[in-house]
Amino acid sequence: MTKFALAIHGGCGVMAKLDLSEAEWIAARRDLGRALKAGYAVLKRGGNAIDAVQAAVVVMEDSPHFNAGHGAALNENAIHELDASIMDGKTLAAGAICASRRIRNPVLAARAVLEHGDMVMLAGPAADRFAEARGLAVEEQAYFTTERRKQSLAAMKAHVAAGTQLAASESEKHGTVGAVALDQHGHLAAATSTGGYNNKPDGRIGDSPVIGAGTYARDGVCAVSGTGKGEFFIRHVVGHEVAARMAYLGEDVRTASAKVIIEDMKPHNIGAGLVAVDADGTVAAPYNTDGMFRGWVTEEGDFYVASHSEVMALTGD
Repeated sequence: MTKFALAIHGGCGVMAKLDLSEAEWIAARRDLGRALKAGYAVLKRGGNAIDAVQAAVVVMEDSPHFNAGHGAALNENAIHELDASIMDGKTLAAGAICASRRIRNPVLAARAVLEHGDMVMLAGPAADRFAEARGLAVEEQAYFTTERRKQSLAAMKAHVAAGTQLAASESEKHGTVGAVALDQHGHLAAATSTGGYNNKPDGRIGDSPVIGAGTYARDGVCAVSGTGKGEFFIRHVVGHEVAARMAYLGEDVRTASAKVIIEDMKPHNIGAGLVAVDADGTVAAPYNTDGMFRGWVTEEGDFYVASHSEVMALTGD
């Protein structure tokens, strides 16, 4: 039996501290803790890494505080289009859905695609029909909408009208949730889910459902889930790049992750972050913005969550 580990993120570019009330910050950190505990419960009883990351992401999809599922971003037409993926490092099996408008928990649909086995990705109405046919919960668009997302969409449209979109805060632009895990059997897995970025073009697909970009897992190397401007994560194939640096250059997970997020993304002047875990249970969580919602738990049951530079220890109860 090997050690086990779990790390999650709720998106980089978290809001300036004054943008939310203390009660809202507490609620967001509470939901990070709930996500960690859901995934940890799977790992502690000897469950699989892929089940752990799925459990953690479902909690964040159900929370209004993150850009996935309930609380997802709105596109240019004020429509939610949801993306998600999941990958099993043991077999390299993967599943993804993109541009869904109705799936309550996109990560569950991605898992169903993985288990179906005939494809890796399903898009748009076909993804919605696939999920519904397999008994997954579907919702009307109103379920996903929160007042904060409406405000963010209005803010981004105002930036576009004024030609100041480059000055928009990271929180006005995008966000993602994700999880990575190592289980007691030595297997790795990763999952990512998002609503994309606020005011995104109709039909735009980011990196979150793209295997090797926003999500990647390979046993013996690492599992990665990213957050940031997806177009650049796709171009740099970020998840696979971290794994490749480890496998071919011999870099450790923290060095490889920091190289990609801090150095490779720097010329593009875009917000980026990720969580990763290696085959020994070492966790990395680099980001180049003011903050990143993130958390991790050790096999001893020590829970930690953070939004900015401060890290808060939680009880394992």
